[in-house]
Amino acid sequence: MNDLTLVPGDSLAPELLHETFTAAFADYLLGPFQLSREQWPPFLGRQAADLGLSRVAMRRNEPLAFALVAQRSPERWRLATMGALPAARGSGAAPALLDDFIVRATASGLDAVELEVFAQNERALRLYQGRGFTVRHELHGYALSPAAFAIEAPAADPVDLPTAFAWLDEADLQLPDLPLQVTPASLRALPNALQALRRGRAQLVFSVSAPALVTVHSLVDREPAQADALALLQQLLTRHPQHEIKVPQLQRIDVGGQALRQLGFQVEPLHQLLMVKQLRG
Repeated sequence: MNDLTLVPGDSLAPELLHETFTAAFADYLLGPFQLSREQWPPFLGRQAADLGLSRVAMRRNEPLAFALVAQRSPERWRLATMGALPAARGSGAAPALLDDFIVRATASGLDAVELEVFAQNERALRLYQGRGFTVRHELHGYALSPAAFAIEAPAADPVDLPTAFAWLDEADLQLPDLPLQVTPASLRALPNALQALRRGRAQLVFSVSAPALVTVHSLVDREPAQADALALLQQLLTRHPQHEIKVPQLQRIDVGGQALRQLGFQVEPLHQLLMVKQLRG
């Protein structure tokens, strides 16, 4: 550990950081996570990663592990992604990065830090819990196989993206702990052609891709009953019959997940936990 040094992410050559990420996620829980060099910048954008705030653990000028950090808000940082080379696991590099993340956030006067972790990633979960992170929300993924739905969907209004993003920014202020990836800070980095629907106090942002897939990138209902979210999903089903519909493991149950379950969406077997560590207050 004495010869371990932590350096800013932007001090590494971009190709070296990309190679380190690829090697660290070769045995990812969901399967190998491969990003081409062309996909790497959009991924960093999707995570809102600030390479100046990020850190890489080095030993003898070789990267061992990394912690990508995002400015979640003026009061909070997010640990966007942390990974270690297989040979470096157990070396203390990842705990050192996490401790440094917490120390720097505290020194910056932040109120809290946050992260997401797969609940089934027991090793990482133990590390985060041992550093005082607590679970705020379960984040589930959902899927619905192609089918024809004979339902009369309530009306929903198409919304242009600037208006949809402004609505989400407001919702982000009113609903603590929305995952960053369902907010404009992350959605703007998606390469997909996004569409939005709104009804009442709920909004849905989605994309349609070939051959027959609809991805729900953001579903937020500010009302606990989620009646408007249910109506939006029904409208989506009638507009895109025979499409498979996927929701990534980022959906809070209390802002839309219950509506998905009510419509018969299948819950994905793996799910994430949104965890927060309070630094003050």
